[in-house]
Amino acid sequence: MRIGLIGTGRIGTFHAAALVRRPEVESLVVADVDTARAADLAARLGATAAPSVDALFPGGASGPGVDALVITAATAAHAQLIARGARAGLPVFCEKPIALDLPGTLAALTEVESAGTILQLGFQRRFDAGYAAARAAVRSGQLGRLHTVRAMTSDPAPPPAAYLPLSGGLYRDCLVHDFDILRWVTGREVTEVYATGSDAGPAMFREAGDVDTAAVLLTLDDGTLATATATRCNGAGYDVRMELAGEADQIAVGVTARTPLTSAEPEAPGGPDKPWPGFLERFAPAYEAELAAFVDVVRGELANPCDGREALHALRIAEACELSRAERRPVRLTEIPGA
Repeated sequence: MRIGLIGTGRIGTFHAAALVRRPEVESLVVADVDTARAADLAARLGATAAPSVDALFPGGASGPGVDALVITAATAAHAQLIARGARAGLPVFCEKPIALDLPGTLAALTEVESAGTILQLGFQRRFDAGYAAARAAVRSGQLGRLHTVRAMTSDPAPPPAAYLPLSGGLYRDCLVHDFDILRWVTGREVTEVYATGSDAGPAMFREAGDVDTAAVLLTLDDGTLATATATRCNGAGYDVRMELAGEADQIAVGVTARTPLTSAEPEAPGGPDKPWPGFLERFAPAYEAELAAFVDVVRGELANPCDGREALHALRIAEACELSRAERRPVRLTEIPGA
């Protein structure tokens, strides 16, 4: 199998290294608008550097012809690249999001569905062992009736200021992972959200019209209540957790010796010696697993574990949160188009 990868930044480099380790991937062709960066990565991995992004598509100059595409380019390019891949008949794996708004997302999905091609989205938490175990516990009835879910994502430090206007905001860029995994673990749909946020941290968030910290109360279609919180300013380290409480039992995802959390109780152990520094370290096995799944999907050996419609559901929840924060009111998901 010959795979083309577009975008050789941090996550693209990680994915490229994972792909060249797959025995099913006979060759990897990398491309970037920064051709020097693509050439450097190709040299380090023993891959091939395409002369341009266009070269990966049919008709491209000196096009190397690929069997599938992995898109890790800048967010603004995702929808266009997905559409081009679909029109070329190529299976596509794309890092989230499809687009930063609903119209762009729906347009790209229309291209994929019209072409009848594959689009797998990079919600890597679905491939994390802890979240998978939590899903199994909920589905098996181990917890009894689920009544409360608490999800959180805390980044250790803010991103560069230049990234914020391009990110889509904290709900779409960060909490969208929590919205997706909430649906996946519980098997339920969100019917209503009430969201708020704070921009009391670094001034760059106010300048970008974003918030550095957010909290959401979500009601699921069976009456389960969930909270989701996020911050860009968690100095203790990278912290991603989920707690699920039922009438029979309670479990947690993400509580390990590296969780950046210190108990205030005098008899408790101290804080972690090596807290998680970032998402790549915390979710490295999950990133590997999602790409292995994509290879199996392309080979016809696995059903798509996270198609584009799944990403649409998570984005609609994020859009409802933005509306809720702006209007300071609960928002029903029926108010958000694209269902």
